[in-house]
Amino acid sequence: MSAAVDPAYRHYPKAARYHSRVAAGGAVLKLYHLTAPEAPVPDDVETLAARWFDEQAPATLVAGDCGFVILHRCGTDFYFLLVSMWRGSNELWEAVWYRHGDMPAFAAFDPAYPPQPGVVRPTFCVWELGIVAHESAAWARYLGSPRDDAARSRWVDDIFEGAV
Repeated sequence: MSAAVDPAYRHYPKAARYHSRVAAGGAVLKLYHLTAPEAPVPDDVETLAARWFDEQAPATLVAGDCGFVILHRCGTDFYFLLVSMWRGSNELWEAVWYRHGDMPAFAAFDPAYPPQPGVVRPTFCVWELGIVAHESAAWARYLGSPRDDAARSRWVDDIFEGAV
């Protein structure tokens, strides 16, 4: 038995659902919702996420970025907004935002503040990795293409939905 898994932990499937294509800060992003099947993202949280794209994306994203965002509902009132961009041709860069309880907006998340060199930090959970795996393969297909307008359109349309 792994010491990394709490004996009381019980794993269950979540649903990954493509929500929309978002153009923000000069970037093109695929927005996914990740939730327990019976607990979708509430409208008020969706509104706060849309506000993030209007208010924070210009400072976070670079014009021309391509990537994806996972709005992950964790339990009843905690959400991650995981903003992932393809940069350096084949590197996945990420900015993490969160909302807990009745926070009026998403805030930047840093589990190790102040940051220290060599500190191990979380990246993606097992559910999020289902979306990440699909998007990694989609980006690899784009990289292996002529990378013209038709190939970019195919990348935008290459989405994931299903159980993770």
